[in-house]
Amino acid sequence: MPPKLFLATKAFIIYEGKVLILRESGSYQDGTNAGRYDLPGGRLNPGEKYDEALAREVLEETGLTIKIKKPLSVGEWHPTVRGEEWQIVGIFFECEVVTNEIKLSEDHDAFEWINPTEFAQFPIIPNLHDVFKTYNMFAI
Repeated sequence: MPPKLFLATKAFIIYEGKVLILRESGSYQDGTNAGRYDLPGGRLNPGEKYDEALAREVLEETGLTIKIKKPLSVGEWHPTVRGEEWQIVGIFFECEVVTNEIKLSEDHDAFEWINPTEFAQFPIIPNLHDVFKTYNMFAI
């Protein structure tokens, strides 16, 4: 059986030169990376515009209002969720915060604002390494 295909948008949120990462909690129903850090964002609902989906996901996960700037990277991952094979194509956008008070959802249990060049010092989901490397290559 072919995997279920999803499109996701992810936010590379910059605030005062740092990037927001969120640690996945063990209670996240669709989670496969408990204890590891991810970027805010998630899957689009059918018919939902990508920018509205990203703003919705970031607000749900962090309480933040963002301004979406430019596409940064595209990635793909293949998790097994509740015994089901998934294929997720993710588009990463550079974003900035409009509001900066974080209120985490139950899907995450911690957050950090990190220097993007120091991402390897954190237990970040491996499929995000290329996003950080791309950002660091083009950051001025």
